[in-house]
Amino acid sequence: MAQHNELGKKGEQIAVNFLLEKGYDIVAQNYRFDKAEVDIIAQQKDTLAIVEVKTRSSTDFGDPQDFVKPKQIQRLVKAVDEYVTVNKLDVEVRFDIIAIVKTGKQFDIEHIENAFYHF
Repeated sequence: MAQHNELGKKGEQIAVNFLLEKGYDIVAQNYRFDKAEVDIIAQQKDTLAIVEVKTRSSTDFGDPQDFVKPKQIQRLVKAVDEYVTVNKLDVEVRFDIIAIVKTGKQFDIEHIENAFYHF
């Protein structure tokens, strides 16, 4: 597996652990629909948090959250609409980003709630 893929998988596991520590239930990971993949679907009370995880080894080219592009957001929204409909859920939906930067052996985590809106 390529090094960036390994870093991405490690970042997703760090994000899952972070959310569990914050009291979220992990409902699904790597949910796929059409051309989209939702990294994490988590729930806390009546809110479904759709979490995009971005992990980088440095911020030389920008912060991890800067790499979530409009086309990806559109795909995520479409996938989540499908997920909510198929599962007949009646919950608030929020789109979050967990940005992770690896510095040496340390991982710095930033959880950005309501990172983007349905448009």
